[in-house]
Amino acid sequence: MREAVAHGPDVGPSDEEIRAFQTATRDLIGVALHSLDEAGEGVSLPQMRLLLALRDLGRCPSSRVAQALGLGASSITRLADRLAASGHVLRGSDPHHRSVVTLELSDRGRMLVARVLQWRHEELARILSRIDPAVRAGAARALMDFHSVVGDAYAAELPGPVPL
Repeated sequence: MREAVAHGPDVGPSDEEIRAFQTATRDLIGVALHSLDEAGEGVSLPQMRLLLALRDLGRCPSSRVAQALGLGASSITRLADRLAASGHVLRGSDPHHRSVVTLELSDRGRMLVARVLQWRHEELARILSRIDPAVRAGAARALMDFHSVVGDAYAAELPGPVPL
């Protein structure tokens, strides 16, 4: 994690600022959960996380998915079993290594991911359109600053499935 650069004499966040970020966290998780409900296929957040990883990784060994998500092989196997049974994931094998199990999105899985992400996009657009454009732009800059301090690897350092 990168260190934040101090600006001004009062560099610590106020309780009000911390509460605002805690509330935003809850609200954004709510959007993620609603997107799964709207998709209507009974996929959990950990399962969606696996689907999103496969969207980014393409067909790959299950061990690579486990590494990407910071999960153990048995956790990936359980998630993949459910997603294969529901038709969202295809299992395969590596012709050069018979013991290697590969995973990839099925057409149904690709369509679900696209539908969930599109719903989230539209819902965020709907919500954000109700905020003054100048305030919205400032909030977007603040969130990007927050992300630049936290970094992409921050959530990946945690064990187990991290919600979207």
